[in-house]
Amino acid sequence: MELAEYDLMDAVEDGMWWYRALHAQVLDALDSVRPGDGRLLDAGCGTGGFLARLRQERPDQPAAGLEYNPAAAARAAAKSGVPVVAGTINAMPFADVSFSVVVSLDVLSHGAVDPEPALAEMLRVLRPGGVLIVNLPAFEWLRSTHDIRVQNARRFTRTTAAAMLAGAGLTQVRPHYWNSLLLPMMVLHRKVLARSPERRSDVAQFPPWLDNSLHAVTRLERSLLASGFPFPAGGSVLATALRP
Repeated sequence: MELAEYDLMDAVEDGMWWYRALHAQVLDALDSVRPGDGRLLDAGCGTGGFLARLRQERPDQPAAGLEYNPAAAARAAAKSGVPVVAGTINAMPFADVSFSVVVSLDVLSHGAVDPEPALAEMLRVLRPGGVLIVNLPAFEWLRSTHDIRVQNARRFTRTTAAAMLAGAGLTQVRPHYWNSLLLPMMVLHRKVLARSPERRSDVAQFPPWLDNSLHAVTRLERSLLASGFPFPAGGSVLATALRP
């Protein structure tokens, strides 16, 4: 990921609507799978936004982080108060079966990550019956200059995400699309309005009225997902799976 993107992430992830929605999706997933009281690993934790949110919402949840960029790892530790190690998810510096949950948000799509060994490493550090939660960018046709900024090499559908996780040996794979209600706006922004050759990031500080409005839409979407409504498409795929 470009270094400037870490600065943007660090500056806005505590309040920007998309990060708030993402973190809420992951917390909902944790509630749905009920993984128990063991340690949680955020594999590819960036500058620590999710770990900080986890600490706020679940202060008794033991957790650790792993981040490839040493400067970002230091920021994550300072922001969250959680131990964060600098390293790669392709060869994680943790003992076997040392976590009950592994969370990895928009990491398996990264160009520096090989999904096959990365998933093998996630299974290695998970305890039997442990939970993997991944978020992935959806649909190759949504590729934009933002993917260049964050160095995304691949985007997924619900089907390809499920096949990847099942192929790694995970069971009870449950993927779903989210950021669905705002997908038309996302398409308009990325494919119609984005005429500049400049490599722009989708991460930004929005005016409060707009940020709150977008967040309200994601809250409505969460309630629909909780009721069992199956969105046929979305900007992201979130999946849960178990290590057998």
